[in-house]
Amino acid sequence: MRFVYNLFIFLYQNSIRIAVFFGNDKAKKWLKGRADVFSKLKSVIREEDKTVWFHCASLGEFEQGRPLIEAIRKSYPDHKILLTFFSPSGYEVRKDYPLADHVFYLPADTKRNARRFVDIVRPRLVFFIKYEFWFNYMNELYKRKIPYFMVSVIFRPSQHFFSFWGSWFRRQLRKITYLFVQEEQSLALLERFKLYHADIIGDTRFDRVAELANAKKEFPNVERFIRETPVVVAGSTWPADEEKLAGLMQQADLDLKLIIAPHQVGEEHMEQLKKRFKEFGVEVYSNAKQSSLVHVRVLLIDTIGFLSYLYRYATFVYIGGGFGAGIHNLLEAATYGKPVIFGPNHEKFKEAVDLKENGGGFAVSSTDELISVSRNLLADHTKCEESAGTAKEYVLSHTGATQKVLEKVKEYLTA
Repeated sequence: MRFVYNLFIFLYQNSIRIAVFFGNDKAKKWLKGRADVFSKLKSVIREEDKTVWFHCASLGEFEQGRPLIEAIRKSYPDHKILLTFFSPSGYEVRKDYPLADHVFYLPADTKRNARRFVDIVRPRLVFFIKYEFWFNYMNELYKRKIPYFMVSVIFRPSQHFFSFWGSWFRRQLRKITYLFVQEEQSLALLERFKLYHADIIGDTRFDRVAELANAKKEFPNVERFIRETPVVVAGSTWPADEEKLAGLMQQADLDLKLIIAPHQVGEEHMEQLKKRFKEFGVEVYSNAKQSSLVHVRVLLIDTIGFLSYLYRYATFVYIGGGFGAGIHNLLEAATYGKPVIFGPNHEKFKEAVDLKENGGGFAVSSTDELISVSRNLLADHTKCEESAGTAKEYVLSHTGATQKVLEKVKEYLTA
């Protein structure tokens, strides 16, 4: 099975090269970002450094691991933080993250790369966030007895670890020092296969988003745009979401403004959005003039990095992705005490299922359902307030995962 896995890694790398040949921009960044990575690492990491290595697939996993990075930075200021990413969408946004000493792409998971990487970095402690299982790196860390933790993991019966042909993959899980899982089902599944080096700590994202509500960030142009009008903030939207939001805005009886922060903020997509929402009056955030903001009903956010702070302005929030592969981060909105609406593909997201069950969130599967839920929230102030309070309480009641991890790993950091 190891041969098959290494063959897969080889084929994956070559598929990236082929994608670059055909002009795929993301593939180009993936490949270019890994060029000379070992020489760059050698130039910044010293032999005497006490390095703690965090690896995240992309931006979402970074936000999940961020509370732990910040807690270790605060508690162990003499340690160096190395942060690696798999995806350009994480690296490009967080390559200048100030609380990490070094930020790099993770070289592809070949045996040679894993050996060279660990030779250079010599990490004292390693954290991989959520779903990143790279078995050659895992094996290299295990051979060298370097403590290695998976944080905020969710396991499901459908994963290859638990299939009838998954015995090799389950053996790899035994090489992890400790598994910090989010919920009871994951722990029970591991124990069913006699994997006992695990504990429930919850989701570290709750610790991160709980801090957002206390941040004092103001956006004067957003405030001028909203004024006293109810507003829906739509985050991380895709075209399927935007089509339904356009249908919502066409309802003449709804006095409503819309802020859209799409998942893709490129110029081409912005032009498409301007055409889609032209009839309502639309402005792009980076080009908006104060005087024009009063006269439009749609504001397009074309800048990355502050969506999470905009949710506090919302009457209610729409989170995109639910008409595609799956919804994006609900918790950033819920922490402000905002009802959240999302699409039908949400069943794999525990927070979505929980919020739907307790009344803090609403799933919709069509434009008509989006209109109906929105109309009810706008018409029934008491219901809207109750939903908002439920959403906020849900976040607050799930904080504390970061401290649980810190308590477990401090023995390795002080040894």
